[in-house]
Amino acid sequence: LFIYFLKERARRLDRQHSCPAPFAHSHSAHIHTPGGAAPPVTAAAKAKAWLCRKRGLQGGSFGCLGSCFSETPLLRKCDVLNRGLSGYNTRWAKIVLPRLIHKDHNAGNILAVTVFFGANDSALKDENPRQHVPLEEYADNLKSMIGYLNSVDISKQDIILVTPPPLHEASWEKECMAKGEKLNRLNSVTGEYAKACVKVAEECGTDVIDLWTLMQKGNQDFGCYLSDGLHLSEKGNTFLANQLWTLLEKKLSALPQLLPYWRDVDHLYPEASLLGIPTTKKQ
Repeated sequence: LFIYFLKERARRLDRQHSCPAPFAHSHSAHIHTPGGAAPPVTAAAKAKAWLCRKRGLQGGSFGCLGSCFSETPLLRKCDVLNRGLSGYNTRWAKIVLPRLIHKDHNAGNILAVTVFFGANDSALKDENPRQHVPLEEYADNLKSMIGYLNSVDISKQDIILVTPPPLHEASWEKECMAKGEKLNRLNSVTGEYAKACVKVAEECGTDVIDLWTLMQKGNQDFGCYLSDGLHLSEKGNTFLANQLWTLLEKKLSALPQLLPYWRDVDHLYPEASLLGIPTTKKQ
């Protein structure tokens, strides 16, 4: 999944990038400022890129994860663009990334981009060869995507990698068996991909959220973070949102609020409050 945070001044409500289904299953995405209903984020959602502009003109939320941000300073400050590609791995994502993010987006307005892959790449080769990507290639693909983002003037400081979350094998095995399939992922294998993701972030100088480790910290029962053993539950989305917010808060704190809180709007002369147009009061 790819998500962009755009920080350009608001002049109009750009509906071109509205997101009908941000954060759905494994995917790649852009996110405009919170707005529009959407399915929950999934653990398999491999890559996420967030573009936020200084012009979030809409309230609302974008799925379970988005709802965690809907009441934050993101409102009236940023556009969050989300492009989700269910079931994709890094091999496919790096091919389509140039279609999702390019220089026309004006990199100077991009506040942050997140890249979230690994749950599909780490599928077992013998049981799921379609989605499986070898560990070394997975790391190379992440580096390739970071390199591409750098080439379109998105600096490493503005890129956030997210590792795959842990796999709850017992729960996911039930899902596989219901489809007449064998367990096609292992938590230990997913952990190797998470470690590779962290290593890539260290080598490339980007931020990283190690979901795999954080969700298992203290030997806690991480099953509550997953709806089916693989995909994030509402609680899992909230957990990830909190981790993201620790990285985004400082970036967003300096952005101005573009539109006033509704109680601050002059209901008799709304143009003055909303458009900054001087209004001559009638005598």
